[in-house]
Amino acid sequence: MESLVNKFYNKLGATSTDFVRDTMHKVNWSARLIGIKGARGTGKTTLLLQYIKLHLADQLEQTLYVSLDALWFNTNSLTDLVDEFSKKGGKYLFIDEVHKLPGWAQVLKNIYDEYPHLYVVFTGSFLLEILNARADLSRRAVVYEMQGFSFREYLRMETGINFEILSLQQILNAHLIEAQKINQQIKPFQYFETYLKQGYYPFYREQPELYEMRLGEVINMILEIELPQLRGVEMAYVAKVKQLLVIIAESVPFMPNVSKLSEKININRATLLSYLHYLEEIGLTRNLFKDSYGISRLQKPAKVYLENTNLIYMLAQQNANIGNKRETFFINQISYNHKVTYTAQTDFKVDDTYFFEIGGKNKTNKQIAALDHSFIVADDIEYGFQNKIPLWLFGFMY
Repeated sequence: MESLVNKFYNKLGATSTDFVRDTMHKVNWSARLIGIKGARGTGKTTLLLQYIKLHLADQLEQTLYVSLDALWFNTNSLTDLVDEFSKKGGKYLFIDEVHKLPGWAQVLKNIYDEYPHLYVVFTGSFLLEILNARADLSRRAVVYEMQGFSFREYLRMETGINFEILSLQQILNAHLIEAQKINQQIKPFQYFETYLKQGYYPFYREQPELYEMRLGEVINMILEIELPQLRGVEMAYVAKVKQLLVIIAESVPFMPNVSKLSEKININRATLLSYLHYLEEIGLTRNLFKDSYGISRLQKPAKVYLENTNLIYMLAQQNANIGNKRETFFINQISYNHKVTYTAQTDFKVDDTYFFEIGGKNKTNKQIAALDHSFIVADDIEYGFQNKIPLWLFGFMY
């Protein structure tokens, strides 16, 4: 245990609190069991360490952070660690990469039930199936989801200006006023293209020149480690999954023809649909369905997008489609707090009420003229007019 404590103190000392994400204030830290899930690279570990540094600095002897990918756990169990930690007066336990532990759900349930004085926070992959776990953690754990930087958060990192989070209603009803407020302080297009290319993952600031290489490593770790470990995908098929990702990245957007695609990458229909489902689960894509309720693993999505625009630039290289980038940015930012579904009439339907058509500055109302609650979301404009709203403004929703 001593070696884990030393590693914890070293990591804590190297953690900066100069920039703290708003997620920090959304978490109910008083809950006894908290889960934070999200894709690799979105800042889960940093969030834990920042919370400890800001709120538990005077209780470090009662606090422990561990990552379950530490070599210590090759010969020691989490259960034994928790027992020792508890006997030594431990109160706050932070467990990173919990999905590395076989039977993690049952272990967490036991910790929760057997150590009622302990407060436990754990992080893990998007594939943490809290609600479906056999141990039924849904009644015990409060679970939060972390996404990469919004455009708003990226601007705060770059400029130091803490812009207000905008609700969907603020954007729809007062977009001109909100755009004016922002344009008085910065010029969004000075930063927008760079954000789309390499501003989504918080590690972009560490070594900008190595960002593409690090993002490639994140993708490979997700596909080569998490996917086989948590979904049983054979390593022999990982190359086909990567091929599928590139096809999605280069599309306009990707509307899967399952029969042709199965033939192209030489896998059967059921396997292909499973892979499309897994890719969304693991945080690399977003699947768009006509109805988001009761979706099964073998249901064909109407459209498939990469999870964020940085992945498009990484995977499509010189073949990134501008329309795909615009739509990917929109669905990524708005789906954080809203339900997005497919409709044949426009690009997106949000919360079963609002229709959105995405395009360039010259996009007209022609396609949506007969639809109530419909809007044009246009790129390359600083200000909107009536139901025409700047695309970049949707980056202020979280």
